[in-house]
Amino acid sequence: MRSEKRAPFICSSATKQLLSTSLKQARKTQKITLDELSRRSGVSKGMVVEIEKCTANPSIGILCKIAAALGLSVADIVNVTDAPSAHIIAGVDIPTLWTGDLGGTARLLAGTRGPNVIELWRWEMFPGESFSSQGHPQGTLELFHVEKGTLKCVVGETELLIPAGSSAVAKTDVPHSYANGGRSKLVFTMSVTEIHQ
Repeated sequence: MRSEKRAPFICSSATKQLLSTSLKQARKTQKITLDELSRRSGVSKGMVVEIEKCTANPSIGILCKIAAALGLSVADIVNVTDAPSAHIIAGVDIPTLWTGDLGGTARLLAGTRGPNVIELWRWEMFPGESFSSQGHPQGTLELFHVEKGTLKCVVGETELLIPAGSSAVAKTDVPHSYANGGRSKLVFTMSVTEIHQ
């Protein structure tokens, strides 16, 4: 399996600009230096600088760490939360935050403002593609529904094979991964809930 740090990620120039602008604005608003954000997030200062300069392709894990350090959600950073209490997010505004070796994608469909986070994701993976995460903050839950194919989800020592039409729940505050070990395209929807008490 690929680790999250090395997972391929192709970031559009528009998404890079959005990340840069959002990160700079959040740091300015909160009066946080690059050094302080690096310390709080555990992400190198160099990576933070590269994101702000629009030259980095950060992984989902790095975005999660930076967002949490700022008391935000990834959805805040990629701007899928700015709107009235009820709103539509147009398809062209939905960012792709992971691209696999064979063309699979993870798109953040919608999300709430941080620090308490609820996100809705749509994943498509081709046979042989996988994604690994080091784990989220304690108490994080993920809900899955497989639309097509079979999702192999490994959470800690537990392995789930979730077939099309089925759903699952996992506590993902431990290392976990998603993979398509089948012969056909895998499509699943995932909700992430991270509540800070």
